[in-house]
Amino acid sequence: MNQIKINRNQFQAFPYHLVDPSPWPILVSFSLLSLTLGAVMYMQGFTHGGQLLSLGFTLTVFGMILWFRDIITEGTYLGHHTIQVQKGLTIGVVLFIISEVFAFLSVFWAFFHSSLSPTIEIGGVWPPQGITPLDPFAIPLLNTILLLSSGAFVTYGHHALIQGDRKGTILGTLLTIIFAIIFTALQYYEYSESSFTMSDSVYGTVFYATTGLHGLHVIIGTLFILVGFIRIINYHLTDTHHQGHEAAILYWHFVDVVWLFLFIAVYYWGGN
Repeated sequence: MNQIKINRNQFQAFPYHLVDPSPWPILVSFSLLSLTLGAVMYMQGFTHGGQLLSLGFTLTVFGMILWFRDIITEGTYLGHHTIQVQKGLTIGVVLFIISEVFAFLSVFWAFFHSSLSPTIEIGGVWPPQGITPLDPFAIPLLNTILLLSSGAFVTYGHHALIQGDRKGTILGTLLTIIFAIIFTALQYYEYSESSFTMSDSVYGTVFYATTGLHGLHVIIGTLFILVGFIRIINYHLTDTHHQGHEAAILYWHFVDVVWLFLFIAVYYWGGN
């Protein structure tokens, strides 16, 4: 059977890769189900909700690590990611980002629905009475500079990778990761020092829903770029074969654009 697999990969007459059976998709599916159920149980105060949440999170992380390991092996060492396969992966990433656009569209819809026509229950004004919004020209402005700078550096690193400049690639990618970590730390500090919480009227709900969802995407994007950085250090990526890292960069630019809308709408316009 192993010999048949080897011959199929060596002499197939088409550019597509027929993947071998993998246990990781079904494992990640049940892990995400456990993670979701655990989160709901934990938020509602059910017994053992926290344990189920921790278990689901742990299984999801390990499942994704093992799944990514196999994909990296296929693309880097086995040569299965042909140009045609890379085109398919790129289309998948684009469709994934489009789905993320609609996720943010839903929270922005909730924000504008509440802010453009404030109801009588919150005093008919926005922000509601008793809410002291954050200063947009303090931490939010600094975070804007950090995030836009990180986007510039990751682009610099990408172009350096295409041109074969290894030092420039490492420098640009490393600075992107550092700026992203600082951004996340400042947002955590902003949350901890805020005078309102998520339960403080609809303002607190939509504020933390929009900025928190974006913060989660920043963390995920940072992990994506970190994986690319590790692969750059280990000579996995070349000037013509770096589709995974390119997808992470595309995702990061999406995060940059969303933050600009957040800063203008939620922090600046919504806080005045």
